[in-house]
Amino acid sequence: MKPSLIVITLLLLSGSLSAQKKETIPLAGNTSLVPVNVTMSVENYSGKKSLKVIDIGKNTEAKFVKIGNLIFKNGTIEINVAGKPAAGAGKQARGFVGIAFRIKNDNSGFECIYLRPTNGRAEDQVRRNHSVQYVSFPGFPWYKMRKEFPDKYESYVDLVPGAWTKIKIVVKGKQARLYVHGNTQPTLIINDLKMGEDTQGSIGLWIGPGTEAHFSDLRITREE
Repeated sequence: MKPSLIVITLLLLSGSLSAQKKETIPLAGNTSLVPVNVTMSVENYSGKKSLKVIDIGKNTEAKFVKIGNLIFKNGTIEINVAGKPAAGAGKQARGFVGIAFRIKNDNSGFECIYLRPTNGRAEDQVRRNHSVQYVSFPGFPWYKMRKEFPDKYESYVDLVPGAWTKIKIVVKGKQARLYVHGNTQPTLIINDLKMGEDTQGSIGLWIGPGTEAHFSDLRITREE
């Protein structure tokens, strides 16, 4: 390769790398964390220092620990999660746990991809097919998605309640892809994020009703 081409190649690579902002977000002692309709505490859980998040029972899908002072539009979110039904939870509790992203400043809207851990090894195949879910708050809750777009925003993946599960969400424009257990192929692909491709906002450690969850090892790569 000619010297001039090498210089151009290096400049292009440098520009590509500089457009990415990679961060590890601490979950212990992080004063920017804001609980929204949940409680949070630091706990050692199953070999990891983690943030424990518990539902406080309000009737809303906006249940998460919000990462303050963070604006996310496109990029990659990687984290280890563990979800299970909380003590005394109802029969419909599934240990719902996941990530909300592009959260509006007033928490009035966000995109969300989450797991239903108790469905992963259920004896009912229909329940297994509902192991992961995409929703968009407030206009597209899970029951609307399932009724109007059956099978499109849900999928199967092997899950164990209360066990650490590695997830990665890659967001670009109107598309999001969920990867589970370090797999190279996505478990769920969304090609039409409901809030549109120009939305940006914070990231939240999301849980559903009747859930006790733990989060650890949060890493974010933002693309400018």
